[in-house]
Amino acid sequence: MVENKKSKKTHPENETEPQSTQDQVETIGIASSEEIQRLVQELQDWQVKAEEYLDGWQRARAEFANYKKRIEREQAQVYQNAAASVLKRFLDVLDDLDRALQNRPQDGEGAAWAEGIDLVYRKFNSILEAEGVTRIQAEGTFFDPNLHEGISQEDNDEYESGQIIAVVKNGYWIGDRVLRPATVRVAR
Repeated sequence: MVENKKSKKTHPENETEPQSTQDQVETIGIASSEEIQRLVQELQDWQVKAEEYLDGWQRARAEFANYKKRIEREQAQVYQNAAASVLKRFLDVLDDLDRALQNRPQDGEGAAWAEGIDLVYRKFNSILEAEGVTRIQAEGTFFDPNLHEGISQEDNDEYESGQIIAVVKNGYWIGDRVLRPATVRVAR
């Protein structure tokens, strides 16, 4: 590597002599107390403004997070409503399969056919459970108009008044709401 050695010529205007302390103070200038107070006030004003901006930013961020959560809840509710309306249509088919299996043949060719129907029934139930549909347990519990639809009241010594004797049609939950109330017979 070759260094370029040029002689530097100094110009008298570039040369400075060391300044005295007094000259340095005059060069940088000492601010008057009024100037210092003005600068302190200006700094405080900027700090207040910075805090306002930070507060506004934090509020906007919190509002956005709340908006995002609300939209997610609404989307989940829309999905659940759509799923409920579709799944409700299939509950009658599930009831028919349930009734068919209650009267299934026990032997012969019909028994093998009933086993196939039972497999379809169990698969159908597992699909409904995966969608959050569960059966309302009603038999033996007390009548609740929010969960049950009573079709008759009967005298029965085995059950207390208001207790459900039999379930005519099963009721179902979807999530935490009733998809279809159970149709029941109630003790008088």
